[in-house]
Amino acid sequence: MTLTALSRRRFLALSAMWPWVFAARASSGIPVGLELYSVRDELKRDPEGTVRAVAAMGYQCVEFYAPYYDWTEAQTKDMRKLLNDLGIRCSSTHNDAGYLGLDKIHRTRDMNLILGSEYVVQASSPPQTTLDGWKAVAESLNTAADTLEPVGLKAGYHNHQPEFTPVQGKRPMELLAEETKPTIMLQLDVGTCIEAGSDPVAWIRAHPGRIRSIHCKDWSPDPAKGYKVLFGEGTADWKNIFSAAESVGGVEYYLIEQEGSRFAELDTARKCLQSYRKLRGP
Repeated sequence: MTLTALSRRRFLALSAMWPWVFAARASSGIPVGLELYSVRDELKRDPEGTVRAVAAMGYQCVEFYAPYYDWTEAQTKDMRKLLNDLGIRCSSTHNDAGYLGLDKIHRTRDMNLILGSEYVVQASSPPQTTLDGWKAVAESLNTAADTLEPVGLKAGYHNHQPEFTPVQGKRPMELLAEETKPTIMLQLDVGTCIEAGSDPVAWIRAHPGRIRSIHCKDWSPDPAKGYKVLFGEGTADWKNIFSAAESVGGVEYYLIEQEGSRFAELDTARKCLQSYRKLRGP
């Protein structure tokens, strides 16, 4: 593609992303963490004990999900101290769409600053049936980023199947990539991308520097298995996904995520990390 064929927005987005691409190429120690939704029942029962157990398995970071928002400031500070004591970090949080809205964004910002997060990720969007609806989602993300970035936080968006299911002839995820600031991370959920019929490797390569974190969630087309397969047991082409993420995507950290499995939650998290290490290495 020649420069004249690039839209101004696309050119600026690509230009802004190259520092992340080069940084990823230079890095050989990309951390792996756990999206704590994977151990949601254990986390609800014993938050500190669960985080301790996750750290003991060898996970290097975690991603808290929506219930963290309801913690008191004291609880949040206690969790940050625990993370520091364990030598792991909260790389990001998953948030309901409303947490990035004008009435809640300041609390979200403050909680993430206490936790030491880098990214504040919108975990999903309310159903949208038109491209204009998805444009409004992009505008709200840009507005949230304007509040988060001055204090050193970055916004992100996490896909599920709807974002890769065409609406009016276009995949919503393409529109979100085009209409959001290049500083906004496009967090790739691999399993739902595949289930929706898209190619995660092609998606990564088409958006250099913006795939700064990946949910390593596998998927099987067998209805009896679906998202219950462990990491590495499904259809995802992990070796090529990792290669694209690290050479082009700008990945900064990976996150194992499980919706459930045939094992208990903590056993599932342990087995998935073991499989990840065997496939990708330490």
